Order: sequence, then structure tokens, then C-alpha cells
Amino acid sequence: MKLIKKLQKLLHWERATKPEIDLSAELYEHLKPFRLPVILLILTMLIGSMGYMLIDDFSLMDAIYQTGITFTTVGFGEISPISGPGRIFTINLIIAGFVIFTFSVGILVNEIDKGELFKIIKERRMLYKIATLKKHLVICYHNEYTIQLSRVLRESNIPFVVIDPRPDLEKIAKKHKYPYFVQEEPHTEVALLKSHLSSAKGVISLSKNIADNIAQIASVRLFEKEIGRRSPYLIICNAETLSDMEKLKKLGADNVVAPAKLTAQRISAMAIRPDMENILEEFLYKKDTPLDLEEIYVPKYSWMVLKKLKDTHLRDIANVSVVGIREKDGKFIPMPKGDTIINSESKLLVIGTSKGISLTKRLARLAVKPEELKYV
Repeated sequence: MKLIKKLQKLLHWERATKPEIDLSAELYEHLKPFRLPVILLILTMLIGSMGYMLIDDFSLMDAIYQTGITFTTVGFGEISPISGPGRIFTINLIIAGFVIFTFSVGILVNEIDKGELFKIIKERRMLYKIATLKKHLVICYHNEYTIQLSRVLRESNIPFVVIDPRPDLEKIAKKHKYPYFVQEEPHTEVALLKSHLSSAKGVISLSKNIADNIAQIASVRLFEKEIGRRSPYLIICNAETLSDMEKLKKLGADNVVAPAKLTAQRISAMAIRPDMENILEEFLYKKDTPLDLEEIYVPKYSWMVLKKLKDTHLRDIANVSVVGIREKDGKFIPMPKGDTIINSESKLLVIGTSKGISLTKRLARLAVKPEELKYV
């Protein structure tokens, strides 16, 4: 068994992930009307085959073949001479076939006209695609913010799922190139299960109504406790006013963006320090930039804990610079000196290349001193 698991891991074989809600019950419910035509078809083929075997001594295969061409009224004729009673039986079989065919077509047209069957099949296919995602973002509510955010996430190759209750969400998704979407009220348990939140990195709620964002925060935090998630979900919301911003933070949002405040900050930065704003635009906001800026978490077990910043030699090993340290209590140390002590559960604000930042993350997660320090 262990050998099989190792072989699967070596060959990257993984079991297909199933969605937490696969809509099988709903699909079977809409397929129920087709049960009667199928039963009638089987009974007719059975009765017809037995009839030809008893009346005209047909072999089993000849009886099945004659029943099939008679029942479907294809007009191939008799494969063997049929007696008078056999022909009367054939006429009744043709009438039965016509009645069952008409009845089945009526059911088929009725189900197609409703459109629910194909809708469920499409949604089921979408849920199986979403179930393959890991560390994705769940974006709640479609609006102007969602359109712009989705464009940036696509460019950065970050997977995401959009949840919105509006009935024309499929058309919206095609227009704005949302790869994955769920048509549900975002705060409901069904929506959280369909979006495969258990494997997601976090939730972004972009409703302009604060009540929707509050409901979303409460639902996600409750879901988090129910599944016993070790690390809390990242929750980001938008707020129209500063007072709403404070409310959402108190209720459990990790970050809240106020568009009015953000716009004012960007405009003031452009007016006061236009050159600095151009640098930020060049290196932080554009795709495929040579520099990146990110906060890196230092866990309790990290070898960096209680070490001086200069003793980590991050500049020499990963070619990155630490431009700030955020302590566990929220205190921020800008431009820390080499003698600054790195405390447990602090966050290092690091600037460097994407490769360098990835290496720094790996180093911070090590429990023992890395081998690279031997050569520094």
C-alpha cells in the first residue's frame, strides 16, 4: 500500500476531487420523468421478443432483432415468414411503439423547454472544476470592483471563484472572463460549499451594502469554526465610509478598503510626491516587475526567532532587504537596523525579486539554521 502511494506521488497521480455539493440529487430528480418511458421500452422489447418466440418459433436473437425493427418502425420488413397471428401481434407492437415514442418525445420536449436539466448539468460540471482548486480566492458579489480585480488576478495567475445571486451570472462571467462562478447568495452555506471554501485562501466581499459584508464575515468565520480550520481565512471587504470600515474590522475582517480614502491617498501622493508614485506604479502595480514587496511571517519555531537581523544574512542569501518589521502586538518598526531582534510571530516587510522573496519564505519556515549560512 505504501509502495502504491509512493508511486502515485512520483507520477503525480491524484484522485479526482469531488465537490462538497455535486447536485446529484437534483439531477436525478429531473431525470425521474424518463423512468416510465424506459420501463415501457424494456417491457415492450421483452413482450415482443417472447411473442415472436412463442408464436413463430423465432430464435432469441431473431426475436430481439424483429422486435427492435418493428418497435422502432424502421420498415426493414420480416426477417423470416410471419404467420397470421404473428402479423396481428406485429401490428399491436407497432402501435405500442408509436404510443411510447410519442409519449417519450412529449416528456423530452417538456424537460428541454423548462431548461432546468441542462442548467443543472452545466452547474454540476462547473462545481467539479471548482473542486480542483486550492488556495484560491472567493470573490463575493459582481460589480465594477470585481471586474477590475478579476483582471488583475487573471494576469497574476491567481485562481478565484465569483459568487453572485443574479440570474444572468453566466452571461456576465463569459463577458468578463470569470473562469469559475457560482450563482447563489454568497453568505449562505450552500454558496460556501459550492465555492469549495474549505480549500480556499480567503474571501473578498465587495458589496456596496455593509449589511451584505457583515453577513459574509459572520458566515465565513462560522464556517471556519465548523470545519476546524487551523489557520483563519483571509477576509477582505470594501466600505463606503470610514465608520463602516471600523465596524467591519471589529467584526472580523482582516483588511477593509475604503475607495474614497484610497482615492484620496493616491491623489495626494501624486500631488505631493509624483516621482515616488511613478516608482510605485512601475515596480508594485504592474505585472512582471523586477521588484516585489511582501510581508513574511516568522513562526514560533523559526530559527530566526531572537536572532539579530544582520545575523540572518538575508541580503547575502536571498538578495532581499527588510524595510520594516511588524511585531505581534501590531507595533511597526520602519527601516530596522542590523541589531534589531526578530521576535516570534512577527512579520518582515521584505523587498526584492519574486525568487528572492520565495526563498526568504522558505528560510523563515525552517526550524534549524539553513546550510546557506555556512558559506556567508
